[in-house]
Amino acid sequence: MNITVINDPVEHQSVEFVVIPYFEKSGELTGPAKNIDILLNQSISKLIKDEEIVGKASEITTIYTYGIIQPKKILIVGLGSIDNWDLEITRTVFGKLSSKLSSKENNKSLICLDSETISTPNGHQNNNQFVQAAIEGLILGGYEFTKHKSDIKDAESNILLYFNQDEIKEISKTISDTTVISNAVNLCRDLANEPSNAMTPNQLANTAKSLSLDSNLEYKELNQKQMQDLGMGALLGVAKGSKEEPKLIVLEYNGNPNSPDKLALVGKGITFDSGGISIKPATNMGDMKGDMAGGASVISAIYAIARLQPAINVIAVVPATENMPGGNAQKPGDIVTTMSGKTIEIDNTDAEGRLVLADAITYVKSLGANEIIDVATLTGAIVIALGNICAGVFSNNKELANELIVASNATGEKMWELPMFEEYSKQYNSKTADIKNVGGRGAGSITGAKIIGEFVGETPWVHIDIAGTSRTTDPKSYQTHGATGVPVRTLVQLVLNKSQSL
Repeated sequence: MNITVINDPVEHQSVEFVVIPYFEKSGELTGPAKNIDILLNQSISKLIKDEEIVGKASEITTIYTYGIIQPKKILIVGLGSIDNWDLEITRTVFGKLSSKLSSKENNKSLICLDSETISTPNGHQNNNQFVQAAIEGLILGGYEFTKHKSDIKDAESNILLYFNQDEIKEISKTISDTTVISNAVNLCRDLANEPSNAMTPNQLANTAKSLSLDSNLEYKELNQKQMQDLGMGALLGVAKGSKEEPKLIVLEYNGNPNSPDKLALVGKGITFDSGGISIKPATNMGDMKGDMAGGASVISAIYAIARLQPAINVIAVVPATENMPGGNAQKPGDIVTTMSGKTIEIDNTDAEGRLVLADAITYVKSLGANEIIDVATLTGAIVIALGNICAGVFSNNKELANELIVASNATGEKMWELPMFEEYSKQYNSKTADIKNVGGRGAGSITGAKIIGEFVGETPWVHIDIAGTSRTTDPKSYQTHGATGVPVRTLVQLVLNKSQSL
């Protein structure tokens, strides 16, 4: 999607659609809509008066211009009641609109986003926030993963955004930054939607390396021998059943070289999870190509961060491997020694995410990370607890957890913090090792998080379980079928918030 800002008269633009956002029963037309209405003999205002146009959320009314002005059609797009309005409604409305604007029949549209058009009687909303949410809806709602379809030709849509001349300078940064972040979400979706025969650990590493060359990111990777030398027995144990060599992917952004502080983003990168010897049921096993969504999200987030250039240091680490059965695979009852020296009894080989994260977290601590956020499709238990509506949050540090929740509230990526009471720890006690890798059925998402927390120590840390939110089979507005790209926007927002508070 190509986005261009203009200030030229709307009625002179050779476009398929002119989009005019309209709050429910907001009365008199303003901005370019007022002039267009006059040129069209008050056809819009007459429809409003007759209540043919009401402005309910996502209601779209098409008005043909019949050559009276250059645009072929006017779309009056309802935003709902101003009393109930929020940014998520704007994302949703523009997400639904996106498919219409990006159809093959049309590749050029104009949207009026000037302050007069989207003003409200009580000045309720911030113009920059509205524009940000609208662009998010457009870019995310227009996403499709068609790379492997032989009969699909990409039809790139061109969107003109109309603003008043005095608004363009201020709004341009909002548009640019939002486009960067939204494209990063779609990058995450692309990575997580790829089939596992195309997105191997090596290919994920190569993709991260390519992204570093396109930005000011430092890249390195650890191979199997280097991981062995560091004693990463938990990660390597998971990798034993696969013929694909594991990779530890490292991307570093140094936005504040004078500061010793470093935020680490660690993402689970299981490029296919069969469950290993504790094999999963065949039904929907194909979805396990997306078990690296956490890794995809931190790669995509740090790529956006590098493009936005906040004054903060961030490192992203992804332990990438497959979890497969085989003659050399890890078995229930095995004991592995982690990089930290702590030992883990393998009670279930399908609880592998916490194993690879254990070594990755120990590694980022050795690099000087003083805050850690990990992202993982960790447990089915979180889906039972929270469904597909919000991600689970677990933390040893209230301040960092609150910062994350504030960021998620701003982006609309819902998150909910669950308890981490010490009493849960006894569920994963082991008679033969320091701990087991599972804690039984009860509170499975909590015990999974606490097992990861065993390797964090006193470092402020948050774990985000995205097992329920990383993909969807129930497309809605800007969340299309497949990978969702959650929580890329929240991670980026958190970093931006932190940099602004320095």
